[in-house]
Amino acid sequence: MDVTLQQQTLLKRRAALVGELSDIEHALDAPMPKDWEDRSSERQGDEVLEALGQVELAELRRIDAALERIERGQYGTCVRCEEPISDARLNAVPDAALCKTCAR
Repeated sequence: MDVTLQQQTLLKRRAALVGELSDIEHALDAPMPKDWEDRSSERQGDEVLEALGQVELAELRRIDAALERIERGQYGTCVRCEEPISDARLNAVPDAALCKTCAR
């Protein structure tokens, strides 16, 4: 497993998420329309953006945790059973903290 490549992948995804979260924050901060029907539609859109933001924030936290494991030299080791996480799993889910068995 090339940890440097995984770290670059995680950092790239992290940067993309930070940009997306910033866009969501700006969209949510936009003034509401004066018309109540437009405001209702806008509020529905805001709820979708808020949910998307929560999902992205959770992914950002997982990425930060993975980057911290890289710094500690513990990347690729299951945080629960301390067995190695397969390269295939890490390639598919670079922020994986659990091996396939513990993830079930």
